[in-house]
Amino acid sequence: MHPSRIPALAFVADLVAVVVFAALGRLSHAEADSVLGLLGTALPFALGAAAAWATPWVRSAPASLRAGAVVLAGAVVVGLVLRLGFLGRLPLSFAVVATISLAVLLLGWRGISAAVARMRAPRTPTR
Repeated sequence: MHPSRIPALAFVADLVAVVVFAALGRLSHAEADSVLGLLGTALPFALGAAAAWATPWVRSAPASLRAGAVVLAGAVVVGLVLRLGFLGRLPLSFAVVATISLAVLLLGWRGISAAVARMRAPRTPTR
């Protein structure tokens, strides 16, 4: 893969992860399966993830676990604050589940990507 494509693909992967998180949450609560509902659920967290992408920590190595941690922090903090502002409540259980779920998704694809890159890397002979 050409290195210039990595940032765009990583950004898309992060947005997909946030939408998957929102879709799974809506499914687990048997909420209506409308596209607008899904986007409304995902939007606060997507805004947080996008804000994290404005930082040099993410832009310098977007597929790294460090970048994933920054995107996770942005998505969780901004997403939960906006959710609290929109709904006027923020159950602790939701905050915990959202944080864990987003961590699995945002860090998970990066871990898989790193493992695949290591497997594809040319091996140097050991003495």
